[in-house]
Amino acid sequence: MNPATPFPGAIPLWRLYAIAAATFLPAIAFHYVGEEAILPVSALEMWHRGEWARQLLYGENVQHNPLPNWLIILFASLAGWEHMLGIMRAITIAATVGTGLVLAWLARALYGDAAFAAFAALVYLTLADLFFYRGWLAYADPLFGFFVFGAMACLWVACLRRSAALLALAAAALTCAFMTKALTAYAFYGAAALVLLADRRHRAYLLGPASWIAHGVAAALPLLWLFVVHGDAGQGGRMFGEIVAKLAPAGFVEYLVKLASYSLDTIGALAPAGLLAAYYAWRGRTTGIEAADSHFRTVLWIAFIGYLPYWIAPHSSLRYLTPLYPLAGLAIARLLWRAGPQALAVTQRWLVAMLAAKLVLVLVAFPYYQSYYRGANYAAVARQILDRTAGHPLYTTNDSASGLSVTANIDVLRLPAAPITYPPQQWDSGFVITYKPDGAVGRVAEQYRLGGRDLYLLCRGAACSTASRQPPAVSSQ
Repeated sequence: MNPATPFPGAIPLWRLYAIAAATFLPAIAFHYVGEEAILPVSALEMWHRGEWARQLLYGENVQHNPLPNWLIILFASLAGWEHMLGIMRAITIAATVGTGLVLAWLARALYGDAAFAAFAALVYLTLADLFFYRGWLAYADPLFGFFVFGAMACLWVACLRRSAALLALAAAALTCAFMTKALTAYAFYGAAALVLLADRRHRAYLLGPASWIAHGVAAALPLLWLFVVHGDAGQGGRMFGEIVAKLAPAGFVEYLVKLASYSLDTIGALAPAGLLAAYYAWRGRTTGIEAADSHFRTVLWIAFIGYLPYWIAPHSSLRYLTPLYPLAGLAIARLLWRAGPQALAVTQRWLVAMLAAKLVLVLVAFPYYQSYYRGANYAAVARQILDRTAGHPLYTTNDSASGLSVTANIDVLRLPAAPITYPPQQWDSGFVITYKPDGAVGRVAEQYRLGGRDLYLLCRGAACSTASRQPPAVSSQ
């Protein structure tokens, strides 16, 4: 029996994949969500100051790696800085969709089945957390996941084909992952390398000269960046410190709650295909071939080793798992593919329902939410703050999600003037955007309600005598 009966070939599957990818596009025009403003604001500051090595935020070096900022600078310089959020969203979407294509390439290399490769990519792209939320947000995680998974996929196929070129590409992708976000790129990649090394079919090649050269270069490049380009300015310690902070002890009850909630969140993130695969496996609908499928076991081991530290760490977030989503998609797809035509037909109906739900979300529900609760009011408040502070220095100390979003809008509206920064140690007159009132900083000039949070504009010195030329408050309620 051909398990691909409901999907008669790769073309219909790729058509569904293209439709799923297209549902991300409306998100490019959304207003800021959460802390999305961090990368666009820091990119604008770097561009304006001519700083290419240090990621700046409010004028200070936050010691994060700047590859996403470089991409924003490249495309915003061409399209205009008013599009900086849309550009970062487009980069995120391209990374998400591109990861699916890399997964299809890996699946085709492993199983030699074009239809299954397309199915695996489709399952990955429609995983709930990725499809509805994580796959379009202007954070570094999807781009990080693209490079990390790309490095692992290249390593695996390099072992299969004995390809030095793919080893070099793996090293390049790994370096890009580091330059995108964090040292954890090497932990994910190391897990894949260890699992592959445990397979005696790959061991000789992984311990051969081509592998030593490629991985030696991959190990040297981050050291070159940290200790030569940055001159050991503390960035390496800061990056390592972030990892250690996730291991800080938590209360026993809180830790148990975290273990349970992280497990449940993971299950929800892999819906609906993950739940369907679990159901058919429980019902014994798989053929049992998976037990003898070495590729399937390899996927599970790499995913498990990569997942375990985040599950057992007292503090972690689901977004850190982005590099593992394609591996989860591949394992889920394999189980469903072997479960038979009926299982694939049910899966197809669920995935089509996901597409319909996504269209309602991106075309109706979320635009309504942003218009009437939180999103459009960030831009409105930014314009009113500029009107209120015209002719006076303007600073900010508000690094909350709402404060960052308002600042991002202000920075674009102020161009070609410099982006706003933290106030200097000594300043006599001007305005500062804050998270809460602070008499030591200044007097409350305006107060704005943004969703469930307040944002304050404080004044000091002669600026306080400027009459308000705007409504006293903006509310999203």
